[in-house]
Amino acid sequence: MKKLLLIVTNVDKYESGLPTGLWLSELTHIYHKAKEKKWNITIASPKGGHVPIDPESLKPLVLDKISKEYYEDPLFMEELNHSKNLYEVINESFDCVYLAGGHATMYDFPDDENIKKIISQQYEKGKMIAAICHGVGGLINVKLSNGEYLIKNNSMTGFDWFEETIARRKREVPFNLEAAIKERGANLKKAFIPMTSNVVVDGNLITGQNPFSSKEMAKVVVEQLEKT
Repeated sequence: MKKLLLIVTNVDKYESGLPTGLWLSELTHIYHKAKEKKWNITIASPKGGHVPIDPESLKPLVLDKISKEYYEDPLFMEELNHSKNLYEVINESFDCVYLAGGHATMYDFPDDENIKKIISQQYEKGKMIAAICHGVGGLINVKLSNGEYLIKNNSMTGFDWFEETIARRKREVPFNLEAAIKERGANLKKAFIPMTSNVVVDGNLITGQNPFSSKEMAKVVVEQLEKT
């Protein structure tokens, strides 16, 4: 039985006060796939406890059937809002560590010491790291034991700057994720058409570009885990 650690945000607002949070589908699809396999799932966050959901991710055009079902499931919502604190799981062993997105993660993922430690240890053991959309921001400051950035020379993806324009969040976000990825020396691979599914696998690193990659991301993560 595989063990997955799904890391989510605790942040509920941009600096401007506009609401943000977890992008729901970026958690529900991987959660659903793992549940189908009867795998062991731990949901954790930098502070533990309550996980706010970005209201944008609950709008009819983006709230897909699976995400809606989980949002309306009191047991799932109870689990989500009693997320473990990362320090509780820092010494546990997982087959996959997965960073769910939402703009909120740009505030609490990049500099979280527990995230950096969990990710670097996981990667150096040759175990799977997966991150989607803005959750990819949790990878940008992770350094390996040789002092190099984890993402240096790796092929990967993430929510790009043009998509930020489409989302009308360029003035809200604390930094430019696309620029940060490139600055660390990673090979950024974008979808040919913005806001369409794009998943990139490079060894034990799997990244998804945007919320529309949630379903494919879950499928790819499960396929790759079943190979190990």
